[in-house]
Amino acid sequence: MEKAFTFFLSTLFLLMASSVMSQTNITTDQLALLSLKSQIISDPFHLLDESWSPVRSVCQWVGVTCDFRHQRVKSLNLSSMDLSGRIPPDLGNLSFLVSLDLESNNFHGNLPQEMTRLRRLKFLDLSFNNFSGKVPPWFGFLHQIQVLSLRNNSFTGSLPSSIFNISKLEMLNLAFNSLEGHIPVSLSNASRLQTLELSYNSLQGDIPEGIGNLPNMNWLSIQHNQLTGSIPFTVFNISRIEIIAFTGNSLSGNLPNGLCNGLPILKELYLTGNKLFGHMPTSLSNCSQLQVLSLSKNEFDGPIHSEIGRLSDLQQLYLGANHFTVIFYLFTSKKNKLINYTLTAGIIPQEIGNLANLMELSMEVNQITGSVPISIFNISVLQVLSLWGNDLNGFLPRDIGNLTEMQFLYLQQNRFTEVQLVVVNSLVFLFFLVLTGEIPNEISNLVVLEKLNLQSNSFSGSLEMETFNISGLRVISLANNNLSGSLPPNIGSILPNIEELNLGSLTNLVGTIPHSISNCSELTILELSNNQLTGLIPNSIGYLTYLQYLNLALNNLTSDSSLSFLTFLTNCRNLTALSLTLNPLNGMLPASTGNLSTSLRNFYANVCKIKGRIPNEVGNLSSLLDLDLSRNYLVGSIPTSIGNLRNLQGLFLSNNKLTGSIGDNLCKLQSLDVIDLTQNQFSGSLPNCLGKITSLREIRMGSNKLSTNIPPSLGNIQDLVVLDLSSNNMVGSLPLEIGNLKAATLIDLSMNQFSNRIPREIAGLQNLAHLSLRHNKLQGTIPDSMSNMVGLEFLDLSHNNISGIIPKSLEKLKNLKYFNVSFNKLYGEIPSGGPFKNLSSQFFIYNEAFCGSSRFSVPPCPTSSKNISNRKKLLVLFLLLAIAVVFVPMTFVLLWIRYRRGKSAPQQAESLSTVTRERISYYELLQTTDDLSESNLIGIGSFGSVYKGVLRSGTAIAVKVFNLQLDAAFKSFDTECEVLRSLRHRNLVKVITSCSNLDFKALVLDYMPNGSLEKYLYSHNYFLDIKQRLSIMIDVACALEYLHHGCSLPVIHCDVKPSNVLLDEDMVAHLSDFGISKLLGEDPGDLYTKTLATLGYIAPEYGLEGLVSTKCDIYSYGVMLLETFTRRKPNEFEGDLSLKQWASYSLPDAVMEIVDANLLTSTGNRLKKELDVVASIMKVALDCCNESPTRRTNMKDVVGMLQKIKIQLLAC
Repeated sequence: MEKAFTFFLSTLFLLMASSVMSQTNITTDQLALLSLKSQIISDPFHLLDESWSPVRSVCQWVGVTCDFRHQRVKSLNLSSMDLSGRIPPDLGNLSFLVSLDLESNNFHGNLPQEMTRLRRLKFLDLSFNNFSGKVPPWFGFLHQIQVLSLRNNSFTGSLPSSIFNISKLEMLNLAFNSLEGHIPVSLSNASRLQTLELSYNSLQGDIPEGIGNLPNMNWLSIQHNQLTGSIPFTVFNISRIEIIAFTGNSLSGNLPNGLCNGLPILKELYLTGNKLFGHMPTSLSNCSQLQVLSLSKNEFDGPIHSEIGRLSDLQQLYLGANHFTVIFYLFTSKKNKLINYTLTAGIIPQEIGNLANLMELSMEVNQITGSVPISIFNISVLQVLSLWGNDLNGFLPRDIGNLTEMQFLYLQQNRFTEVQLVVVNSLVFLFFLVLTGEIPNEISNLVVLEKLNLQSNSFSGSLEMETFNISGLRVISLANNNLSGSLPPNIGSILPNIEELNLGSLTNLVGTIPHSISNCSELTILELSNNQLTGLIPNSIGYLTYLQYLNLALNNLTSDSSLSFLTFLTNCRNLTALSLTLNPLNGMLPASTGNLSTSLRNFYANVCKIKGRIPNEVGNLSSLLDLDLSRNYLVGSIPTSIGNLRNLQGLFLSNNKLTGSIGDNLCKLQSLDVIDLTQNQFSGSLPNCLGKITSLREIRMGSNKLSTNIPPSLGNIQDLVVLDLSSNNMVGSLPLEIGNLKAATLIDLSMNQFSNRIPREIAGLQNLAHLSLRHNKLQGTIPDSMSNMVGLEFLDLSHNNISGIIPKSLEKLKNLKYFNVSFNKLYGEIPSGGPFKNLSSQFFIYNEAFCGSSRFSVPPCPTSSKNISNRKKLLVLFLLLAIAVVFVPMTFVLLWIRYRRGKSAPQQAESLSTVTRERISYYELLQTTDDLSESNLIGIGSFGSVYKGVLRSGTAIAVKVFNLQLDAAFKSFDTECEVLRSLRHRNLVKVITSCSNLDFKALVLDYMPNGSLEKYLYSHNYFLDIKQRLSIMIDVACALEYLHHGCSLPVIHCDVKPSNVLLDEDMVAHLSDFGISKLLGEDPGDLYTKTLATLGYIAPEYGLEGLVSTKCDIYSYGVMLLETFTRRKPNEFEGDLSLKQWASYSLPDAVMEIVDANLLTSTGNRLKKELDVVASIMKVALDCCNESPTRRTNMKDVVGMLQKIKIQLLAC
């Protein structure tokens, strides 16, 4: 009994003690939570204000859950309450806390270190807040953590390695922060990790190899970081993984062919936007549960395997922006003989039609040709089909009407044509006809279609807008097709929900813009440019209140005299771009122009026959970036309100009849990039404050009546590229500050009244390509320092009063193509070296006393030998004879010794004495090329191989070793030696020396580090812009001009093509490979050859008759010129169609359809100018390719025409 009573007292004491302790600890939790409440500065729903009160039990507070046994706070969930504030250090006193969820609030600041006391914490979600600072390394002390989510915060710094030492960690989400540095290799320690989400940070470096040691990984996503290196193949051995996502990094390397052999349950694979290459893995069909495959925007090539059709669960397939293509074989038999026809035709495999669950198919921007498989149009659940930017052909089948779930259809930038298979005598031929197919009416069956883009194809037939009467259709783009017809009067009821309508550049879109267009009330983009529309621009267009972009350019539209449609357009308050270019509007800009949308950024109304003044109200268009009213009949002055357009970047008012002075109001336009006031009647001075607009790149004010001098302040515009003040009445000296315009490429101050000297400071303009000072009153001498203007290509100093001599140092201007000093007071010797070799005598006429070479039509310069007496002449003669008596026998002895040595060893390099004196032995050639190892091989030609070598001096060389097993190689070697012995030109590959014996023949050439033109045209890692391509082709033209006209005997290259055009370190072109060239002598046999050049570049008379002349090179050059700007090889055309014919069919009106699309990155007026340049280049090319040799342009004229075109390009 006593024991029982003692036990009862002990138990009662323990219960009382426990109650007291519990009361103390729950108070601790209460204080910690009240501290948190005190740090919350915003509680819009008053959830804590009303609930978290000391008078209520903590366990009854909103978001709080207590442990039943200990009566302590074990869970705190305040997610999605829109709370703002900080986490106090006292929160670390919730020592029994297991789960903390503050997701989707506005908490900010750093995480307090006292949170390390939350030793029981298993779940921590702080995502979608604004926490900052570094990710705390003390997370590694929370050993019980299983789920840690910090996504969508502002954490910075590196990822602490300690996190991956948490042995129980199963899910880590740090996406959408600003983390940097590498992924720690300790990642492999988190063996229980199932989900790793690190996307949208700035992590760098490689993916750790140890990532493959995480056997429980189910979700791996590290998208949109800056990861490099290859994907560890160990990733593809994690058998439990379902999602792999590395989109948007810089990962390289290829994918293992057996990628899917170890991924039985993979459902989603995202690798878009990297630098991966190689072929698509053939094992993809083993990922039998795959639902999403995203490989877009990489460098994959090769075929799209038919095995992909086995992925029956696949819902999304993205293969766009790669280089997928296929070699397509046609096999047939004839008289028991197997015949193989090879067509370069990347195709879409028919088996894709087996993917019955496929909802999105994206293969845009590849190299896919052929037709779209009919099977694709049987995938009834397909919602997105994107095949644009390929070379697909064939017709668009009526089966497209089966895709009733289709929402987005993108087939633009292909060439859909009608295809026929023809069988003749068991031979199969595939023809792509020029005839184009029609857009099938069955498109109207696509009842949920939202976006349709068929632009830039070859669809033909009539434009049946009723086909697109689909209630949900929001975007239609049919631009750049061969469609004909007119806009239906009821277009508003046909397309009631249309938002974007693009019908630009159709072959024959005629008629008027119907008034019912106003019923398309959702319209935001209306593109009708470059058609044949007529009639008035309807005022009802102003009822399109959502309109943002309106392009009516290049039509024949008119308006009333007050251009009232502009007044109605003031209702379009979202309008950002308006183009009326090249329409005969024949009216005056109304004052209401200033009431157009304040969002208007681009207003183009050039070549519109607009009369009257520029309304002062135009200054209200405060968001305007470009204003183009050039080539109209505008009069009056520039309104002062123009100074209000503070965002204006381009002001184009050229070719009008504007008068008055150029006021200081223009100086308020501090964002101005281009100002073009050319061909007006402006007078007065150039504003001095113009120099304060440091953003200016182009000042074009030629052909006006400006007077006074050039303000020195223009020298402050250090990024100015173009300065054109030509054809004015400007006076005074050229300011010294002109030397500050270091970025300038064109300065034209011609046709003025400038006087005094050319300032020496001008020599600092090393980027200047075009300088014209002609027709002024300049005096003094040509500064010798102008030889430092290394970029100069065009220099005109004619019609001045310049005296003195032409500095011989100007011979250093290797890029100079045009130099004119006629009509001056110069005298002395005309330099004959460097660029002066190719200049005409007309550039030096009407000076005082020039002398020099007879080709300049001037007398020879006097020599100092006149003053030497006859006695001295005799003395010199005797000395020369004495030297000859001594050295001639010695020479014979040395030659005999060399001959005897040559019989026992490979000969030393036989120097091409007229080219160079350098000698390189056979053994040195072997040493420099590592015994002609394959690692040094840089090219293989018809008669041998080319190896890279480095001499002991460090000079890089190219060694062309002839294959003497080919009989023609001997002749090729002899020909190159004979031809190159006497040739010297900056655009020919220089031969350093040769090496020859009975068993070995080689030429040692200058090494060209940038390879061939062919590499730059067709390799995806290289690109040449318009200027570079034109410069290269001018270089080649100069080389051919020299071969044809600058040698004692004309030289015919006979094999002009891109692979024979080599580029040095400065991208200067050098013509190479004279192995089949011809020297034209008096022997008629020189006119014929049995050696054929490369197919596609051969002139007709060369290929048929073997008749060679300089005209053959001109023909080949013309073909190469076409190829360079179209990026189409001459041998890729079939049948009777050639590159020349294909190009000629598209000129001059459709140059955009044939030019290499990569060249045209500009827009608006600049694009039009660039297209004009390309059209001019194409015309030169076609003139070179004339069937009749006598009608082909000679190379001298080609050089001149291309140089003028380059000047035109520089002015764009």
